[in-house]
Amino acid sequence: MRLSSFVVASVLALATSAHAQSVALAGMLGSKALVIVDGGAPKGVAVGETHRGVKILSTQGDVAVIEIAGKRHTLRVGDAPASVGGSGGGGASGTKVVLTAGTGGHFVTQGQINGRATQMVVDTGASLVSISAADADRMGLDYKSGQPARLSTANGVTNGWKIKLSSVKLGDVEVYEVDAVVSSGSMPYVLLGNSYLTRFQMTRTNDQMLLEKRF
Repeated sequence: MRLSSFVVASVLALATSAHAQSVALAGMLGSKALVIVDGGAPKGVAVGETHRGVKILSTQGDVAVIEIAGKRHTLRVGDAPASVGGSGGGGASGTKVVLTAGTGGHFVTQGQINGRATQMVVDTGASLVSISAADADRMGLDYKSGQPARLSTANGVTNGWKIKLSSVKLGDVEVYEVDAVVSSGSMPYVLLGNSYLTRFQMTRTNDQMLLEKRF
């Protein structure tokens, strides 16, 4: 069965004292969980089996419960990518996000801006994180007190406002004080532009993108 028949739906970036490990749930093969560990080949793993340190505890429908380094995690097909910090220090945030390209090769994910959930798409051609006024209103952003700007878009020139976001979060990987622009035009997603992406080391392998937080 080809991997392209699945949407890699849940990602765990787990940091341990030895190394960071990423685990993706790509789908189900009968009662087996189809997992991808550290960007390797997909592997069907049955309940009770362990693959590269990842033990499958149970599967039901589109949900798999796994165990890594003694900790349990629940993955669901269709969930947005998430990252989980390791056991090294209490309250430590994650440092890695793994994204998988969807239809059309776009990296679409669920995230949070200032604590409010929204859909985002990676856009290396955008200088700033770009948000439509409708999304900004829904998230309660006070963008009209920002710096007015004229924005060039695919549909022509439109009005906008430059602002600074308190935080942008994917899973538990969070960055702060991110420059953004709110456009009066409509957009289907929030664009994760370079004001966010430059906070990370980006590596792409086939249809997977790894974002590793810079320090």
